[in-house]
Amino acid sequence: MSFSLKQVRYFVAAAEAGQISQAAIELNVSQSAVTAAVKQLEAMLQVSLFERHSNGVSLSYDGHRFLQHARHILAAVNEAVRASQSTHAEVAGRLKIGVTYTVAGYFLPPHLARFTRSFPEVRIELHEAPRSKIEQSLSNGALDFGVLLTANLRNRASLESLTLFRSQRRLWLPVEHPLLQADSLSLAEVAQEPYIMLTVDEASQTAQRYWRKTEHRPHIIFRTSSVEAVRSMVAAGMGITVLSDMVYRPWSLEGQRIETRSLIDSVPSMDVGLAWKRAAKLSPAANVFREFMASAFA
Repeated sequence: MSFSLKQVRYFVAAAEAGQISQAAIELNVSQSAVTAAVKQLEAMLQVSLFERHSNGVSLSYDGHRFLQHARHILAAVNEAVRASQSTHAEVAGRLKIGVTYTVAGYFLPPHLARFTRSFPEVRIELHEAPRSKIEQSLSNGALDFGVLLTANLRNRASLESLTLFRSQRRLWLPVEHPLLQADSLSLAEVAQEPYIMLTVDEASQTAQRYWRKTEHRPHIIFRTSSVEAVRSMVAAGMGITVLSDMVYRPWSLEGQRIETRSLIDSVPSMDVGLAWKRAAKLSPAANVFREFMASAFA
């Protein structure tokens, strides 16, 4: 028995939304249709993809593993459709692309590999830099594109952007943490616990923006630019944190488990996308790159 693309799409939507009901709204289908698709997938794979909670769902270990494959499946299908319609297969040229740390490590590689296979005559030069440096280089023409967190863009008067992917931010906790037993969780509960603050890619500034909308503040015991340090410290029970699904992995480097839960507060997603100079005349190579990335997340 094989699964369908519809089942994969419904599963990915539920995983990203953290709620079956919200996924159904985004897909414009009934909640029962999403539930049925997920159950059919679980039956075929013979694993539980989600852990069900009163305030939504969170991915199981097997769910996280399958999510990576599911995203690649959908991207590959979109790529195949685009390739069948494309007249740009022979495009050649050079693209200079700036990427931020998180994007380089957790988002771009598989999509860039697919693009290179589709357009082998387009040579990509990657430059890792902070968001501010990438914006400056886009404005002065030193870079063709930036692949970064689009919500952090500052120079919107000079730059255009296209958000490709929205990754929900959730609470990370160690196994057997008391908060895992709560029916619902808010930043008020999080504020009572030791907190590990990630600083890379302006993560701390983003966190401060949504914390300031409440009367609560995180009890920060450690700040670090290393996602792996956050992962290890949370798994070891030293503190908790709120980070995006894109950088989540269910195990630390030491092999300790990390759980996630959705929050009832309005915590923004981490949005990844393209930025380029406004009104710039894009080269054929730049045009196909933008079209390729947009179609991969259509």
